[in-house]
Amino acid sequence: MSKERAKRRAERLAVLEKQKAGRARKVARRQRRRQLVRKLTPRVGRTGRLYRRSRRERLGILVVALVAAAAVWLFVPELGLRIVLTIVIVMALPALVVLVLGRKA
Repeated sequence: MSKERAKRRAERLAVLEKQKAGRARKVARRQRRRQLVRKLTPRVGRTGRLYRRSRRERLGILVVALVAAAAVWLFVPELGLRIVLTIVIVMALPALVVLVLGRKA
């Protein structure tokens, strides 16, 4: 009886080893394919600079936006119109910056 159990156990272990080897080959093949794809695809992205504008340009943008918002809040009597114009300034500021200063990218 024990010889039969040992034989069956050996067969099970052989099958398990065969399956494990097959899985290992698949994983290795997948890793090689991923490395090859990673190596062949062109890298597109940032240059590493977080800020594209100089400190002086960023400060100028901020000052212009604050002056415009202050002018709206000082010279426009209606509260609703003040809020709307402030939102328009905030929404239009990126487009104006690109138009005036250029993209730099």
